[in-house]
Amino acid sequence: MNNHSFPELREGVRQVVTAFDSRYWQEVDEARAFPEKFVTALTQAGWLAGLIPEEYGGAGLSLTQASVVMEEINRAGGNSGACHGQMYVMGCIVRHGTDQQKQDLLPRIARGEIRMQSMAVTEPSTGSDTTKLKTTAVRKGDRYRINGQKVWTSRLQHSDYMLLLARTTPLAEVKKKSEGLSVFLVDLREAVGKTITVRPIRNMVNHETNEIFIDNLEVPVENRIGEEGRGLKYILDGLNAERILIAAECIGDGYWFTEKASAYAKQRVVFDRPIGQNQGIQFPIARAFVNVEAASLMRYRACELFDAGIHCGAEANMSKLLAADASWEAANVCLQTHGGFGFASEYDIERKFRETRLYQVAPISTNMILSYLGEHVLGMPRSY
Repeated sequence: MNNHSFPELREGVRQVVTAFDSRYWQEVDEARAFPEKFVTALTQAGWLAGLIPEEYGGAGLSLTQASVVMEEINRAGGNSGACHGQMYVMGCIVRHGTDQQKQDLLPRIARGEIRMQSMAVTEPSTGSDTTKLKTTAVRKGDRYRINGQKVWTSRLQHSDYMLLLARTTPLAEVKKKSEGLSVFLVDLREAVGKTITVRPIRNMVNHETNEIFIDNLEVPVENRIGEEGRGLKYILDGLNAERILIAAECIGDGYWFTEKASAYAKQRVVFDRPIGQNQGIQFPIARAFVNVEAASLMRYRACELFDAGIHCGAEANMSKLLAADASWEAANVCLQTHGGFGFASEYDIERKFRETRLYQVAPISTNMILSYLGEHVLGMPRSY
């Protein structure tokens, strides 16, 4: 598959995203605001319901096609971080929800009546060591009472529902540390301001994320997803899709940076010649483009396996790592090509530079990917 795969799909996404120009993104970034109009437009066009099956009103896209949607958003200069959760968070309901949960939620998400694009997993004191999370859910009759704290809970203030991972069986009482965790569907409209306190986290990127404090939150049993105690497995099931989609976003960024850099290098004249004639400018852009193309192929390979129902943990992780590295290389090259102008907000480079840097760290850091590959693919001793 090459960069021109799915031309009709790409054109359909572009028709929506190109309506939001450079000025729109600059104003949103300067105001540290949520791009509400942008997310609404994508929702109404049906793109964010791409992975919802057709029987529930979604587009029933493959992950390969969904990855193209994410790529095109970023390639057009947008930021998928504001909406990608709406693409993959509901996957937990699709794969593990009851028929009732699917019928109640998925059609309304597809129609844009409600949003479920937030997931509360990470905690301040445990980070990636998820099995040691301290948020607890204690069953009392037909309800669970949940207490704890979460961090980096993104898009919560623009979601109606949130997925929450909590420990239902104490760590000391389980045979395997990955057991005893359960996933809950939380109605934020009822909980925020009452049993959930939200503290926004201002950060380097205009990314709406929060720390939340949970105090005696009550969730009905029917809002538990799947079996009690198997929640970590359900969350992990969705992470391959998340990593592949974010790889696609990085690929979109990478193309944006290389296209922006090469266009500027052709028209910027210094010492009576276009700067792109100089190998010191031309070669780094060309190499960055090569690496974006290679990362794109790994993305397609991971998608192919995922869509075929074949385990793709290694490929999903590799695609995310390669794409994040490629976009970051391209970002640096683009900034360097523009010189001082790269630091000017009106060129959008400094904004996109900040946005793509995030993916060296989230949703899983480069080092965690390497440690996964070292242990599970290359058979070396666990490194942590």
